[in-house]
Amino acid sequence: MSISNFVKRIRDIMRNDAGINGDAQRIEQMAWMLFLKVYDAKENDWEFDDETYKSIIPENCRWRNWAIDDRSGNAMTGDTLLDFVNNTLFPSLKKIEVNKETPIKKSIVRTTFEDANNYMKDGVLLRQVINVIDELDLSDYDEIHAFGEIYENILKELQSAGSSGEFYTPRAVTDFMAKMINPQIGEKCADFACGTGGFLTSWLKELSPKVVTTADQEKYDNSIYGIEKKQFPYMLCITNMLLHGIDVPTIYHGNSLLHDVLDYTEDDQFDVILMNPPYGGSEKNDVKNHFPSDLASSETADLFMSVIMYRLKKNGRAAVILPDGFLFGTDNAKVAIKKKLFSEFNLHTVIRMPHSVFAPYTSITTNILFFDRTGPTTETWFYRLDMPEGYKNFSKTKPMELKHFAPAMDWWNNREEITVEGFDKSKKYTVEEIAEKNYNIDLCSYPHEEEEILPPKELIQQYQEKRASLNADIDRILAQITDILGIDITEE
Repeated sequence: MSISNFVKRIRDIMRNDAGINGDAQRIEQMAWMLFLKVYDAKENDWEFDDETYKSIIPENCRWRNWAIDDRSGNAMTGDTLLDFVNNTLFPSLKKIEVNKETPIKKSIVRTTFEDANNYMKDGVLLRQVINVIDELDLSDYDEIHAFGEIYENILKELQSAGSSGEFYTPRAVTDFMAKMINPQIGEKCADFACGTGGFLTSWLKELSPKVVTTADQEKYDNSIYGIEKKQFPYMLCITNMLLHGIDVPTIYHGNSLLHDVLDYTEDDQFDVILMNPPYGGSEKNDVKNHFPSDLASSETADLFMSVIMYRLKKNGRAAVILPDGFLFGTDNAKVAIKKKLFSEFNLHTVIRMPHSVFAPYTSITTNILFFDRTGPTTETWFYRLDMPEGYKNFSKTKPMELKHFAPAMDWWNNREEITVEGFDKSKKYTVEEIAEKNYNIDLCSYPHEEEEILPPKELIQQYQEKRASLNADIDRILAQITDILGIDITEE
């Protein structure tokens, strides 16, 4: 089939269906069908390798037995197809029996469909979409590779599909982080809010050329671990891993924050952690009970930083995306988290990323923190990655590309302090200097940044973070003054 117009053909058909409302639903509708198509292709391989293989999917619900149109006129369509999908297929897949002994490659079917929905209301149009998807020849290596690229574009479209954009980190960013982390055979990489699996696929892409032996291949196949809270990106991630040749994707549907961090043991730790934790949101108050009181922030990114620190192996490496609020924040919880980071981990590099990297989903400026668990921090390098020449903003039509990280990659192995027009672009700070700043690490930032008009929710969040930071600074300075003067203001 022509891979290039695959998405367009499906979009054009779905636009005529009254049940599809917008891009987000269109992609979600496409997702469950793609999963079943890809899973059926995998089952063909598993059956070839194992004569005793038995599918967990009921026979009448396997893609090969209801979706394929052999042009004989017997394929279900119209109301018959709609009735089967709504009243047989979905109920059957949602209630598949799974227990602790069920292999992951089978249990993912039940988990994938737990909260999935069929939005289409026209059975004839549904048949047309299924036929387009079934044209994919996933037994052909070149076609499955080409489709992997198309799938990346489908995931990219999530950025502009309403709130679904939160599940997608630009590929240039995940690829850069994976390159700098430098994966090794035998290591296992984790993402505790893995979304559609972007970091894991970048990890696999970077690790793949190092596979030489059969033993290497086995380690490669078992080198990823992910958890995703929301069902829709979980489904996309599972399909993504299957397309990338991971037959047993250890991806779990759950909330990484609902576990006492003090209960983690060495068995729960990983060699590498690559993440873009959700930020700007807040969890229920009882989530804080899973964290030591001094680390119990109301900001999700802060909580994930604690999870990362408790789940990184000794000598392990991490690269994490965090918003500016984490850098300049000096409220009690943020300072406690940063003190733990600097005293127990080696935060060796902070890359300040230009604004609009995540546009149009969010305009909040973000940073990449690179650290390892080799000992406490002695010094930290900060590097400001400026907007490429000719770009005022990144956008859907002019997104960030890996080549835009070239200046940072050149600097990485030959570090030097850089000043541009009197402002620091790259500078090294000792941990003592950082402690003196009360762990405000908003350093080497953008001096000529134009004032940006943010959406109301993001503007409120930004001001709340700045107010909390200023209040914490004022309280700290007042405490120092009253201590020097010997005044106890609580008595007044």
